[in-house]
Amino acid sequence: MGLVRPTSGLWIMRFTLRPRSGCLVLCLSVSLLTLLLQSLWVPPEMTREEPAGAGRSPEEQGHHGNSVRRLALRLEALSSQVQRLARERDTPQPAKEELTNLLQSLRQDQEGLVRSVERELQRMAQKLESLGHQPHTPRPQDDHRPQTGLREVCEVPKDPVYPHCAEKVEFLQAHWDSDLCYAFYGVDGTTCSILTYLSEREDFCPPHPGRNHSAPPWHQQPRTHKEKAEVQTTLRPLYEVFGGIQGPAGRFIRSRVERLSTCWIKAGHRIRENTTKTTSQQKRVLLYPGVLSGGVGQRFGAMVDQGGPLGELVQWADLSASLFILGHNLTFTTSQNHLHSVIGAAPGKGSCPIQMPLPFDLIYTDYHGLAHLQGAMGLAFQHYQCRFRILDSFGTEPAFNLGTYARSHGYNTLWGSWRLQPLQYMTMFPHTPDNSFLGFVSEEVMVEQEEREEEVEPGPYRKDNTAVVYGKQDYMWQGKERYLELISQELETHGTVYQPPGHSAQLPSNIINHGLLTQDQFLQLLRRTKVFVGLGFPYEGPAPLEAIALGCVFLQPRFQPPRSSENSDFYKGKPTTRQVSSQHPYAEEFIGKPYVWTVDMTNTTDVQETVRAILRTEVKPFTPREFTSEGMLERVHAYITHQDFCSVSFPTWPPESALRIHLGPLGQSCVSVCRRASLVCEPALFHHLNDPAAFTRLGLSCSSMDQEVDNHLFPAYSPWGRRCGLQRERLLFSCAGSDPVHRRLCPCRAHRAGQVALCPDCL
Repeated sequence: MGLVRPTSGLWIMRFTLRPRSGCLVLCLSVSLLTLLLQSLWVPPEMTREEPAGAGRSPEEQGHHGNSVRRLALRLEALSSQVQRLARERDTPQPAKEELTNLLQSLRQDQEGLVRSVERELQRMAQKLESLGHQPHTPRPQDDHRPQTGLREVCEVPKDPVYPHCAEKVEFLQAHWDSDLCYAFYGVDGTTCSILTYLSEREDFCPPHPGRNHSAPPWHQQPRTHKEKAEVQTTLRPLYEVFGGIQGPAGRFIRSRVERLSTCWIKAGHRIRENTTKTTSQQKRVLLYPGVLSGGVGQRFGAMVDQGGPLGELVQWADLSASLFILGHNLTFTTSQNHLHSVIGAAPGKGSCPIQMPLPFDLIYTDYHGLAHLQGAMGLAFQHYQCRFRILDSFGTEPAFNLGTYARSHGYNTLWGSWRLQPLQYMTMFPHTPDNSFLGFVSEEVMVEQEEREEEVEPGPYRKDNTAVVYGKQDYMWQGKERYLELISQELETHGTVYQPPGHSAQLPSNIINHGLLTQDQFLQLLRRTKVFVGLGFPYEGPAPLEAIALGCVFLQPRFQPPRSSENSDFYKGKPTTRQVSSQHPYAEEFIGKPYVWTVDMTNTTDVQETVRAILRTEVKPFTPREFTSEGMLERVHAYITHQDFCSVSFPTWPPESALRIHLGPLGQSCVSVCRRASLVCEPALFHHLNDPAAFTRLGLSCSSMDQEVDNHLFPAYSPWGRRCGLQRERLLFSCAGSDPVHRRLCPCRAHRAGQVALCPDCL
């Protein structure tokens, strides 16, 4: 630390800051300087004896009395940022790197800040001197002392390269004080400060004369991260990453990872053996489940102990374990304040861009978290949105994803219109091929546990003649009495329904209710159970697959007509047009009998005959490969290695060799067309079909080639008039969607056994 005497004669302190000690020094100095400026500021009402506008231009008249207060506001914002970092300086990661980045960012503004302080102190000195010497009688109106050199005069440039500069200047002149972040970046309401901000932080205006043009600090490339991802053999450090997660949701995530740790570690060993020839770069990954943040998070967490949905928590736990085992550098937070800190958000409401390059290669979040990021990153949100991955249980189809198209074609919902690549959305089941199937891990029978039981039991898969009903809240049971009675005639029927303190669940008298069980207790009950009974809700949860993995048969109701946003309050407003034919379509279509039986719940004969058929059937525990720990590691590794949504080029993965072109009939989506051929639709291959040659290859003669109309069904062929349509908006390539007048060109591909997300040549 030292004192420097600038040309003005005022003494300014300057510091040499180190990331570890500099935080406290900077915090203290900024706070003292803020107090000094606030104490020196003379409110306008204390100088009423000075004639209005004496010695000042009209612009200075409005500015002079408030300039120190504005600078104090800026320093106060800076002080709050540094204090927050000081409080978090002992967090495991990435505090040191984050503090270094902040200090580097502050050094970029150091000269401007020193000039501002010098200028304001000079003004205060002159102000105090004039107050001390002036008489109490008014001065003549023509006694104006010129004040030169105190104010810069800036004009808004007219540059065709920056067509929005004037518009942005006008906006900030009216609204600069609406968000603290503008003062933090040096805006004080003057045209000069606004032009500096718009040229150096938002890139809407040309640089000031004499200054080199460079990308804004948040737009610059971060330092290269060269560490290699190495498969981990322990999950213990991951528990430290979970350290900041509080409440029932946090306990559930950690306990699930601990319970499955043996499976994860063994799967990691197998993955390492199979990928020894290739090494991947370690990714810096932020996981932010927005649903667990703030008031929404408190309500969601409270439901965990009351039978609420656990599917999202299962996915977050398994995603965290997958990324960590694969060797990536993780940060996990459920705090909005911590989110703002680690991404370098400026203080305030989020109108301004972040202070530095985004320090993460990937950010996994959900729809809630996406809104939080948008509200914290300003312009940087759009710049970095290619790095986002959105956990989205029920999927987002392309027609809902593009806001302008959704609004003009009747697909507008509360959840869509983010304009991401559809494959950035990651689903719980592979029901929406336009999105990436992330999945989760079914709880598997531990080898050690099996071996212990084989010593004392005649068979490791012996089942009692019992059924457990899938539904932890009693409202799910309402109206199902006859269905449950038919099952109870053949099987002793159990429930695990939450009972509020002092109350009993409203269930049929022949049901043995255990109350809400821990996950361990629930799995132990399933190990003895013959049939896991679905009631029609909840839809598409993880529990049926976990029951099948423990040797149960899943009995579920068929929906006729299928449930959709047209006839179901649950699906209404969700960004999907899917027609859901049963409680768990994946179990019905991808697993099927003898593990999954689907019945008409209102048909007495159908229910009775199905239950008796199940009793005559013996099944062993079964887990599809894609829901094993090894299968999930394989899939997540492939996504991180091959998916690149930041490139402007068309995707090269899966390879073109995987493409199987199919021409669908009228009224069928590419999802259905490919599935009927025992294939899956692959949206990353659509661009190979978006060419007149593809129509020729299919023997179609086109009288016209339409590429002027937005239509998420294109490329497609209409036999009326032999009209062919090409897709002009790549975000609208869609496996979903059909209409009665178009035959769709569908990019189908085969998939690996038990791994629908990956083609045979995708690894």
